[in-house]
Amino acid sequence: MVMGPRQSGKMTLCRTVLSDRPHVSLRRLDVRTEVRLDPEGFVREYRDGAVIHDAQLETVLIAYLRELVDEDPAPGRFVLTGSMHFGLSPVINAWMARRVGVLQLLPPGFDELARFGRPPPSMLDALWTGAYPTIHQGNISPRVWLRDHLAAYLDRDVLSLRNIANLGAFSEFVRLVAGRTAEEVNLSALAADVGIRHNTVKAWLHVLESSFLVFRVPAYRPNLRTRQIKAPKLHFLDSGLACYLLGIRSAEELRHHPLRGQIFESWVAAEVFKAITHRGEEPRLRHYRAAGTEVNLVIDRGERLILAEAKSGATVVPRFLLGMRTLGKALGRTGLFVDRRLIYGGDFPHRHGDVDVLPWNRMLEKTWN
Repeated sequence: MVMGPRQSGKMTLCRTVLSDRPHVSLRRLDVRTEVRLDPEGFVREYRDGAVIHDAQLETVLIAYLRELVDEDPAPGRFVLTGSMHFGLSPVINAWMARRVGVLQLLPPGFDELARFGRPPPSMLDALWTGAYPTIHQGNISPRVWLRDHLAAYLDRDVLSLRNIANLGAFSEFVRLVAGRTAEEVNLSALAADVGIRHNTVKAWLHVLESSFLVFRVPAYRPNLRTRQIKAPKLHFLDSGLACYLLGIRSAEELRHHPLRGQIFESWVAAEVFKAITHRGEEPRLRHYRAAGTEVNLVIDRGERLILAEAKSGATVVPRFLLGMRTLGKALGRTGLFVDRRLIYGGDFPHRHGDVDVLPWNRMLEKTWN
């Protein structure tokens, strides 16, 4: 199963790598009608194998595929793509856990965007444009494409969910969450702002995570003897979508926007998240805040930790490094090896004492997993 957000390139990837297989898209109304009328006959038609796109639209198929796979467990006959994690019953999930390998395909990292021939020329352009491949491949206006993308997400994916009764309230909720990117999750404040219940906020955040719009970064708990914040941070996976939801109309407008720093922090977190995920590994990202010390990212690599701070300014000042140095010093006494990195809006990589200072457009030259 290849999972990822809408328009991240799942179908393109599968058609390229598996060009010799039959490909079936459940976005087509005639195909979905055929599945609903005779799901068993449909899967038997493709018993020798197929690539089935947008499998989340007709999850009943998975129950019938189970029979074929149990009859012949040879791996790799069926490849499913999907843009949502949810919609599967616990029984089907239990079956899939034993028989299905899951790959995640997220939007390209900044280093991959150069392959389209027109990488964003500046940090502000990169943040405002985002990383959905269609925008870069077709040189399409981000505002136009993201408007249509969001409408399709709401009208096709979200509207089909039973736990989303009020689409207007959910749309407002998504915009409010964009304004809280790179902030710690406060369910009560979100519930009060939208006028919904606390449990509804939890369910709706799960929808956003399951459809790859946002991801959470839990708090790092190093067992140091300090009181610390334990709430996770919330990050938008695509900075361009966050900018669109916030009504930012151009890259230049982002320059003086009060949330520029938070959007940049989420962009950095997303770049690290994607880089690790696309290597087939679990992104063990954390954040830390306690006793006046804050570190945007703590990447757990076993006996080695990477502490990373994201600052959108082009000038490095000592306070940017203070949190990493304070936490790193405390962790160093426990025997852990600590690597400190500052990603900033400038152009020149250099070493600032014990901290690697990396330009925004060269941060992926370092290994993060």
